Amino acid sequence: MDWDSIMKDLGLDDESVPSIKTIPPQENHIQNLPEFTSCELTHPTEFNNLYDFYPSHNIDISNTTTYGFNNMGNFNSGFDFIEELVRAADCFDTQELQLAQVILARLGQRLRSPSGKPLQRAAFYFKEALLSLLTGGLTRTTRLSSWNDIVQTIKAYKAFSGINPIPMFSHFTTNQALMEAVLDGSSPLIHIIDFDIGFGGQYASLMREMFERHDHSRKFIRVTAVVPEEYAIETRLIKDNLVQFASELKLRFQIEFVLLRTFEMLSFKSFKFIDGEKTAILLSPLIFRSLGLNLTAFLNDLRRVNPTIVVFVDNEVWMESGTTSFRKNFVNGLEFYAMMFESLDAAVVGNGEWVRKIETLLLRPRILAA
Repeated sequence: MDWDSIMKDLGLDDESVPSIKTIPPQENHIQNLPEFTSCELTHPTEFNNLYDFYPSHNIDISNTTTYGFNNMGNFNSGFDFIEELVRAADCFDTQELQLAQVILARLGQRLRSPSGKPLQRAAFYFKEALLSLLTGGLTRTTRLSSWNDIVQTIKAYKAFSGINPIPMFSHFTTNQALMEAVLDGSSPLIHIIDFDIGFGGQYASLMREMFERHDHSRKFIRVTAVVPEEYAIETRLIKDNLVQFASELKLRFQIEFVLLRTFEMLSFKSFKFIDGEKTAILLSPLIFRSLGLNLTAFLNDLRRVNPTIVVFVDNEVWMESGTTSFRKNFVNGLEFYAMMFESLDAAVVGNGEWVRKIETLLLRPRILAA
């Protein structure tokens, strides 16, 4: 498909209309999610088909507000706290961490909660992120602790995917690269090593596309996902649903998980390889932050595996590669997320509850990790 056709199918072809487009519902969802017996749910039936990530939404953008943010000295009235926040970020460049603590403590009196205008909410989360760097509280604040947390996060992701085209487009382009490089060939053995599997919904659409091509019976797909230690609940959910979905499509599919700590010790020796299989490796910025690894050593080990394809998916387009300025990336990130929060307000008019859930369950952990 050419670019115009892709944009037309995604409903993004009309550049003359300055509106947020919805993504139409997709057929590539996983059905019959197993019951979450350990979580306290009022209406369990609401959680059917949790991997149908692209619902349609009624979108109204008639009430929007634009902030002058490109010029750091030109804020709207009432947003002067941004200058203090950027001063705190400066302290990380100059290693004046005690001064950063003083500034953030003062900001804590003004930014008490994630409420108000989009820029205020973004500033609150970025203030939290700076505090997490000073206190080392990042892992504790981003961990999901129960089935209910995970189910609510998946539902928030579904809502976000109906508003924002980035998740669907990332899955679409990644799956197309995999289909062309490893799935369309003659080799029956396919091994995908995924360093950022999320909730695994992208593999439902990949298996659906394989099924529709009528050549799936000759393929055996193995997925090995690198996950952090606290990801145990999610791995159960991912494995149960993907294995069940593959069984319904009569696909030969297997998924295994390697703990992040194990990969740190053994590198690519922690994976099982089979002679004759085609290997694909999926990367994102998350793995480099999580491991804190030596990039040269990582790439040398990766090269020895001799994969058929390496796909690097980068949704953090606000990060400037090569920059050594903490402040510069901090300001870019604050602007990016303020605009994203504003787009949520515009797209989900009248349903502030889901805006808050998207921000707290999806975007806040991304801000903390970044």
